[in-house]
Amino acid sequence: MESMKKHVVLFPWMGKSHLIPFAQLAQVIERRKAYTVTIVNTPANILTLRSFLPSSSTIHLVDLPFNPTDHGLNPGSESTDGLPNDHFLRFFQATETLRPAFDLFLSDTIARSPPGSTLCIISDLFHTWTVETAKNLNVFHSVFSVTNAYGQGLLLSLVWDLPHTSPDSDGYFSLPNHPKILLHRSQIPKLLLSPDKNRPQIDIFRRHVAYCRRSGGFLVNNAEAFEGAAGADVIKRELGIPVWTVGPLLRLPSSSDSHWNVRGWLGSHPPESVVYVSFGSMCTISASQMVELAMGLEASETGFVWMVRPPVGFDFNGEFRADEWLPEGFEERMREKKRGIVVRGWAPQQEILSHASTGAFLSQCGWNSVLESLTNGVPLIGWPIEFEQSINVKMLEEEKGVCVEVARGNDSAVDRVHVEKTIRSVVGRKGEEMRRKAREFGRALREAVEEGGASVRAMDDFLHTALSTVVGTKD
Repeated sequence: MESMKKHVVLFPWMGKSHLIPFAQLAQVIERRKAYTVTIVNTPANILTLRSFLPSSSTIHLVDLPFNPTDHGLNPGSESTDGLPNDHFLRFFQATETLRPAFDLFLSDTIARSPPGSTLCIISDLFHTWTVETAKNLNVFHSVFSVTNAYGQGLLLSLVWDLPHTSPDSDGYFSLPNHPKILLHRSQIPKLLLSPDKNRPQIDIFRRHVAYCRRSGGFLVNNAEAFEGAAGADVIKRELGIPVWTVGPLLRLPSSSDSHWNVRGWLGSHPPESVVYVSFGSMCTISASQMVELAMGLEASETGFVWMVRPPVGFDFNGEFRADEWLPEGFEERMREKKRGIVVRGWAPQQEILSHASTGAFLSQCGWNSVLESLTNGVPLIGWPIEFEQSINVKMLEEEKGVCVEVARGNDSAVDRVHVEKTIRSVVGRKGEEMRRKAREFGRALREAVEEGGASVRAMDDFLHTALSTVVGTKD
């Protein structure tokens, strides 16, 4: 069958913020009907991926053997979600041991393919060692970044050049390939601030950059209508390879996800009057910052839904102890006044953001959260914690006008008065211009993935390029 002759293999990183967009990317390809689609990962993540796919999906899920305890990790540690900070390096090193199993899977797949078959690999940025397997088997290789081109490109530059370590770097600095872009040291991921101390991790990331430069292309989870061509140019300057902008790739909201009456509670508040607060699936703030945030929320007299996790230094997935980490009587006061809800561990984010009563999202500004917010026309209050989040906030605030930064990091002082004023300015009448811009960008993002949209055309162009070489032949 012709459908068996065009095979796309996807290999996401092990973390929910990567698995979700990869699952959406796989379904976008599956809907074109002409392709066999396979996702490979470790056993526990395959189970998670299966929960993201409809029961009617034809996507193949293949697990690669992986035993965390063989690498000094805790039993069940197959994801970075909730992973202790001191295990991250060990986890990254352990994932590279998946290569023999992946090589065997791909070799067997090619051996079983009909004559004239074409195949391509779409790997996560943290699985770019797969480019060597692809080169050995004459298979097209590409990288999929679950974030935007601007933030990803600047992060690649920071990892490769470490410009903030220059003796001339005092506060603000520019990047070698992007002299007009100024960053501040406080916007740099903590990992990169101590390159000597974190050299093993940095070496791993630099190796991934080098692998990327050998790849055949780079896919970005954003729409050109949002970033413009300049975003893709940031990646091209760093890697020198083609870039396709194919997003936004988002999981659709599901009312069955709710375990509490979120719509009922939100429906009791006026339109655009509630702020949703969440720091995502991997980030949290300090105990003292939680108190200041709570006091700022209360003083703002703004309705809120706050998804909480234990603060820095405690078990990320453990019990949330409100009596220790929130102001005395805070939850009770907010509940009695019907002002706010504190949700432990998980909340139906898409359902909240799509509700008419939601007027702002106080977020760490991971890219999945940004896209979910903007596609629903909701502006952001940025509190970046790690990774490229500060760079995302910089773009959203300075260039797009849809975000205001309220704090930075989980180890800095936070002022409750500033929190109160920032929330009032975004949720109140002063934030109307931000909401207007957020609605415009939301419309552009949605149109990009509709039939005939720019991201749909980019995906078609990528697939044509990636699957134009018969496996086993030379270009």
